[in-house]
Amino acid sequence: MPSNPTPSRPPHPSPCRKRCELDQRGVCRGCGRTLHEISLWSRAPESLRATIAQAARHRLAKAP
Repeated sequence: MPSNPTPSRPPHPSPCRKRCELDQRGVCRGCGRTLHEISLWSRAPESLRATIAQAARHRLAKAP
């Protein structure tokens, strides 16, 4: 009897908004990620991507 595979969650979408410009803190004005987070994104596990995306949203909300 074939087993039903557990449906996988789609990959966390990149927060990139194609407005890449780092501010004086080294944070992208478009997506809120740091340069380090941007460089990690393509190889980061989903759990880390979710953490990065949440931190980025928080940074953007607090941006001057």
